[in-house]
Amino acid sequence: MMASLLAGLVRLLCGCRPRWTGPVDLDAPCVFYANHASHFDAVLIWSALPPAARQRCHMVAAADYWQATRLRRWLATSIFHAILIDRLKPSRANNPIDQICQALQAGQSVIIFPEGTRSDDDELQVFRNGLWHIARRRPEQMFVPVWLENLSRVLPKGEFLPVPIICGLTFGTPCIRTDGQDRDAFMQCLRDRLAQLGKGST
Repeated sequence: MMASLLAGLVRLLCGCRPRWTGPVDLDAPCVFYANHASHFDAVLIWSALPPAARQRCHMVAAADYWQATRLRRWLATSIFHAILIDRLKPSRANNPIDQICQALQAGQSVIIFPEGTRSDDDELQVFRNGLWHIARRRPEQMFVPVWLENLSRVLPKGEFLPVPIICGLTFGTPCIRTDGQDRDAFMQCLRDRLAQLGKGST
C-alpha cells in the first residue's frame, strides 16, 4: 500500500506518463538502463512501471547516498528494495554484479545507470562495463533503454526535496547481446539505442 501511494505521488509530482516505443515483456526480468541526471531518476522509473512489475523491480543505487539518513535508508530497504553499491570501498565480497545477477535469476528486474555518475546536460557520458558483465553471465538478458528528460531540474544536485516539473520518460525496444558480439560492439549498441531515444524526445 505504501509503495503504491508513493508511486502515485511521484507521478503526480512530475506530471509524467511513461511512453513505450517498443514491446517489452514485463513478466520477464529486465535490466532498465537510463541516462543519469539526479538521485530521483531511479524513483521515477520505478514509479512508472505497472504495479506487478514495480513489485519485482530493484533499483541499483549508491549506498553512501541512500544510507545517509534514516528516511533514505528506510525508503531504500523497505520501499525500493534497492541493491546498494559501496562506491567507497568496493571489493569482491560486495560485488554488485553478483547481487544483480542473483536478482535477475530469481525473476526480478533492476534499474541501472551505466554512466555511473550524474550529468548536468543531455550528453551521454562513457558507459561503465557493468552491463557487459551482466550480459556475459546472462546471454538472453533483455536490456531496456529508458530516456529521462528534465530530471536534473526536478532534483537539482545537492538537494533532497524534489521540485514539481513536468518530465519526460521514454522506454525503448529491448537490446539482447547477439552471439559472438564483443564488449565494445555490445556497449556501443546499448549506448546508441539510448541516445536514439534522447533524440526522439527533443
